[in-house]
Amino acid sequence: MKSTICATWIFVKHLYIINQKSNRLCFRYYSDIIYNNRVRIPETFSPTFVFMLTIKKTNMATYKFMIDGKLIDSEKSFEVRNPATGEVIGSVAVSSPADVENAVQSAKKAQRSWAAKSDEERKKILMDVAQVLNDNAPYLAEWITKEQGKPLAGPGSLFEMQACVGWTQVPASLDLPVEVVFEDDTRRDELHRKPLGVVGAITPWNWPLMIAIWQISPSLRAGNTVVLKPSEYTTIGTLEMIRLMNTVLPAGVLNVVTGDGSIGALLIENKDVNKIMFTGSTKTGRKIIDASKGNMARLTLECGGNDPAIVLPGTDAAKIAGDLFWGAFINMGQTCACAKRLYVHENDYEAVISALDAVSAQMPMGNGMDDGIVLGPIQNKMQFDIVKSLVDDAKANGARIVRGGEPLGGDGYFYPITLVADIDNGTRLVDEEQFGPVLPIIKYKTIEEAIEKANDSDSGLGASVWGTDLNEAARVAKQIVSGTVWINQHGAIHPMVPFGGAKDSGYGVEFGVEGLKAVTQPQIISIKK
Repeated sequence: MKSTICATWIFVKHLYIINQKSNRLCFRYYSDIIYNNRVRIPETFSPTFVFMLTIKKTNMATYKFMIDGKLIDSEKSFEVRNPATGEVIGSVAVSSPADVENAVQSAKKAQRSWAAKSDEERKKILMDVAQVLNDNAPYLAEWITKEQGKPLAGPGSLFEMQACVGWTQVPASLDLPVEVVFEDDTRRDELHRKPLGVVGAITPWNWPLMIAIWQISPSLRAGNTVVLKPSEYTTIGTLEMIRLMNTVLPAGVLNVVTGDGSIGALLIENKDVNKIMFTGSTKTGRKIIDASKGNMARLTLECGGNDPAIVLPGTDAAKIAGDLFWGAFINMGQTCACAKRLYVHENDYEAVISALDAVSAQMPMGNGMDDGIVLGPIQNKMQFDIVKSLVDDAKANGARIVRGGEPLGGDGYFYPITLVADIDNGTRLVDEEQFGPVLPIIKYKTIEEAIEKANDSDSGLGASVWGTDLNEAARVAKQIVSGTVWINQHGAIHPMVPFGGAKDSGYGVEFGVEGLKAVTQPQIISIKK
């Protein structure tokens, strides 16, 4: 049975080599051969290999986790399903408590020699990692689409892989030089940046590979080592990415463990973990704060948001509708820094709704592996049920459904783009983070009212202000309580620009020089002259 599976892999590799000009097509039919027991024969395939298309699936691959540069299997495993089809696409070996301990100890041991390398050596290795990610982007992008649901096209899986490359290259290009913080005739005081040690990284299911890279790359650049625990919903792509990254990293520098929240808890509580980086819900973030009290690990917590967007009076709705749409619905709204509440002046209210509705009508939704699709499913049933519940509650309380409002049905977790009007603060859909393809649109009379309602939330990750008067937009932006306020854009993060939240959206920052500092320990060296 194993020999049959190996033959299938070899066959697919041959197809990739022969058909380099249509590598996306080859990856697509590779997936059909491995997972679906059905194949179509594209005209571009060499006739020499057509007879091999009768190979059938005989077993489902189990993906292993990596500790100290070695792939580790387990007696226990769990299945991973495609949210667009409901099909099982693979299984994952589950880490044990002993595996978590081994991973941390492997990282701790490797950290000494990794930190001893020069900055230039670590930079060079990270640039090699970026090249590996770039070379394997089509393969990893397909895993993202199959596991997470976002399409290959548009701001989807290939876009996510491009971000992985960029967010690896940028930390590799940054320096943290020694700072002279004070000097006079009697003394000189220098601020040095030292690695913390072992970083425990906990990653979510919405941008599984990109957010993993956000945590891995700066940590490694600073001389730390990493043990990562991915979401159980989107594990395979992360395992494959880390396996590939380990082809150029020293053993033990980057490790991964798998399983449910109990495995993440063991990682967080480990006495040899010096830093924890987490992206996810505020509820889980609070648990991490409690769990880390025993090891005094430093924390960077990005705990989601309920981002407001304010359209200033008199703004041309047609000009902003496209950017506003993607600011709200990138990754089906399953992004922490999406616009999740839209505030529009009463005189422009229907015009903005109409413009957004027109844009929404042009966006095809479906299986992200299909050509032309730019919107996929909600990733899992738990989140699907939350979205449905919030919309049902809005309807029960008199809100107007402009578009969508009901599940699409079928095998996947498809919920249509839904625009909800005649709604206000105080309803669940406005007050709670929906994390899905639904946008409540709230009417305001004065800009002061809009600012007050925008700030009426426990979350404070991002926000945006839209309008042609940039001075007025900046004035409004300064009054919003959030980590970032974008003007005429939303969620426009950049690897050189610090990003973090206020209020219950967490603390600490990522990205750029400030993000690199966040994975270091400052040390003062004070010299008497």
